[in-house]
Amino acid sequence: DFGGDGSTLTDSGYPRIVKSWRRGTPIEEAVTVFEGEQSDIAASQYSFHDRGFVHELQVRSITFYTSKYFYRALTPDGIAGTTADEETTPFKEVPIPEDAELGMFADMVMITLRSDFQAPVTGATFKAGSLITMPMTELMENDWSNAVALFEPTPSRSLSSSSETKDFMILKILEDVKTVLEFWKFDAETKQWTKQGGDEGGVVPVGEDVSVGSHCRDSSSDNKLWLWRDGYLVPDTLEMASAEDCCVATEHIKAKPAMFNADGLCVEQHFATSADGTRIPYFVMRRKDLVMDGSNPVLLDAYGGFEISMLPGYSAGVGAGWLERGGCKVIANIRGGGEYGPEWHQAALKEKRYKCFEDMEAVAQALIESKLTSPEKLACIGGSNGGLLVGNLITRPIASTLFGAAVCQVPLLDMKRYSQLLAGASWMGEYGDPEKPEEWKFLRKHSPYHLLRHDILGKPEMGDGDVLGEVTESTNPT
Repeated sequence: DFGGDGSTLTDSGYPRIVKSWRRGTPIEEAVTVFEGEQSDIAASQYSFHDRGFVHELQVRSITFYTSKYFYRALTPDGIAGTTADEETTPFKEVPIPEDAELGMFADMVMITLRSDFQAPVTGATFKAGSLITMPMTELMENDWSNAVALFEPTPSRSLSSSSETKDFMILKILEDVKTVLEFWKFDAETKQWTKQGGDEGGVVPVGEDVSVGSHCRDSSSDNKLWLWRDGYLVPDTLEMASAEDCCVATEHIKAKPAMFNADGLCVEQHFATSADGTRIPYFVMRRKDLVMDGSNPVLLDAYGGFEISMLPGYSAGVGAGWLERGGCKVIANIRGGGEYGPEWHQAALKEKRYKCFEDMEAVAQALIESKLTSPEKLACIGGSNGGLLVGNLITRPIASTLFGAAVCQVPLLDMKRYSQLLAGASWMGEYGDPEKPEEWKFLRKHSPYHLLRHDILGKPEMGDGDVLGEVTESTNPT
């Protein structure tokens, strides 16, 4: 915040101006080298070494899911002796869709798509959720003739994340919310990628997870990896592994002690059918000898937003405070998350927000119909965006009859004013802009504060005439 008056920040409260500053000189002498727009989320500029190449990027983060990238290639000697404001090599806009994400591996660009894309000239088509690679020099000429997809999604498979070592790109893939790792080796001479290992036996057990990351800050130094394992009933373990054998041989480093007694407990995965026919996966943690008579206390948890996947993880609090005492915990992988890639997330964006509420209703109904629990014994829980979810569940006519209790943590509840909260403006890419009448029209329908105070309780506030809009049909005024 240069000047301390907020003038160099975006509406979301993040940096908008980038300056080049030489260490040991007054900050007032720093030279502006890049500016974003006031309405952007943020602006940034950074340079880095990558396997013998040097890259520099300027980035306008326009919304949570869209950005503009500007690129220039540098040399090791050039970056060592020239500041950003002195460098004369011009930046050029990177010709990729605004909703794509960009990364680098040596002189190759890695592009993750959020929407379907047809390459210019070649006409090649790539699905939303694909990971595409090609030489960066060719991309900057808008030449996609050598573009290849290291990953393409299917209805059951999505790309969760990626890690890299000196010679490998490791993809963490979700297969119906169960993790599998894929290893791709790069040949620097031919610029070709080769998939390593087989496809058999790679999916981790239900209710468990595995992740990898470079063992040092410089991922290009060697092919060693940290490997983490955990699960709903499995404490975190840390192992040393190598991408060269696809992490087959590992060395145990350390593990957390068990924080609760998991004997007699199990994890299952099931699917519920939402109102529009979509299959919604959910995990159930319970006692193996549990009687399906509708009497079991169940805590149903979900998030459903910002393309965040709810993957298995060890929780001492859940285990000791709930499972050991006979409770059941359910994790619902509803739309709005990233469990099935960007399309799963986009299915519950903005005016389609109600889809994640319908998904929760479907899971709740499935739990009741299976006689795992009953409405009196079923509670929903969620925080932040999940708190918005819970706020809607307790005000919707169907959902409010399915739950006997609700835990609403640090929620967003007033969708008319949320954009004025701290970084709230940056969340409009997820929810919509309440200042736009056409978007407030659908925001009004899932603003729990208005649904409860105005529609259900009938207690308008002073000056609400221009805020309320029409009473929504999603609540029951009686």
